[in-house]
Amino acid sequence: MSASASVFAQSFFHGTRASLKPGDLIAVGHASNFTEAQALSWVYFSATLDAAIWGAELAAGSGHGRIYVVEPTGPFADDPNLTGKRFPGNPTLSYRSRDPLRIIGEVTNWQGHSPEEVRKMKEGLARLAREGRDKIID
Repeated sequence: MSASASVFAQSFFHGTRASLKPGDLIAVGHASNFTEAQALSWVYFSATLDAAIWGAELAAGSGHGRIYVVEPTGPFADDPNLTGKRFPGNPTLSYRSRDPLRIIGEVTNWQGHSPEEVRKMKEGLARLAREGRDKIID
């Protein structure tokens, strides 16, 4: 593989309901997509389209889910909310950064999960909230 091809060897995604455009930045200081928590000091993203689809489907707010192809503008690390709590290792390839994510495109043709899968996931998240186990490690 040539050096120029290796630049494009990894894609990153961010699922949300926010309407954004290429060049926009997703920055720290906003509430989570999933809770009414205080403003977060990290931005979250994934190298798997499936994790971004979940982000788009489960995000709070109105409007349809969107998935953006993003580019980290600084260093990033594994997301401990998933890698340490729910999935050993990092099978979802979920990350977080204190630096903004630059939107470089939007995935417009994606297949969401079945209504049954979304319902089960929302029930599981509601159970975690009832049990007080829905805290974001920020």
